[in-house]
Amino acid sequence: MHLTFDRNNFTSLCNILAEKDRDLYSIIQTFGYPPVWTRPASFETLIHIILEQQVSLASAKAALSKLKQRLGRITSVKLLTLSDEELKSCYFSAQKMGYARCLAQAIVSRQIQLKRLSRYDDREVKRQLKAIKGIGDWTADVYLLFALRRTDVFPVGDLAMSNALKEVKGLSKNSAREVMLKVSEPWRPYRSIATMLLWHHYIQKRGIRV
Repeated sequence: MHLTFDRNNFTSLCNILAEKDRDLYSIIQTFGYPPVWTRPASFETLIHIILEQQVSLASAKAALSKLKQRLGRITSVKLLTLSDEELKSCYFSAQKMGYARCLAQAIVSRQIQLKRLSRYDDREVKRQLKAIKGIGDWTADVYLLFALRRTDVFPVGDLAMSNALKEVKGLSKNSAREVMLKVSEPWRPYRSIATMLLWHHYIQKRGIRV
């Protein structure tokens, strides 16, 4: 059985962390509880996350919206019908065109079956996703967190989360990945919830509109 979060247990999981960690408690006291950020466990969601790699959320959203306008429902079969020019008109870079097509082909060929991923533990989900070109730790972690709603994902490669962690914990800006992972250990098995609290801190402190 894999631990998951939803709207029914999210606040109570935040409270469990707040009791363990005064800095996470302070985020809730200052900014309230974060939204329950989730996405469907779908091909479209994975394409969206690929589009979010190393660009702003707004840029990725614009590209996804453009793709939706062109395709209607975004499916692997439909995406594979698009030419380079058509994908370029949807704001896909050449690199992301390749990644999107590799993912679509993996689904069409049944190399990966997204509906079955919910059966597997986090490690196996990551193994299957990372076998596809263009999907690394960050993309797999974000899918595990948003789409499969697993409770213990810690995307240490996420810039906003890691910056918030350094601020909240008073760490050096040059803190190594290992240091951040060590800080996160007491939050197991709810590191996804801690991540969302840290994102909430980052967004609210900077006045970012999501």
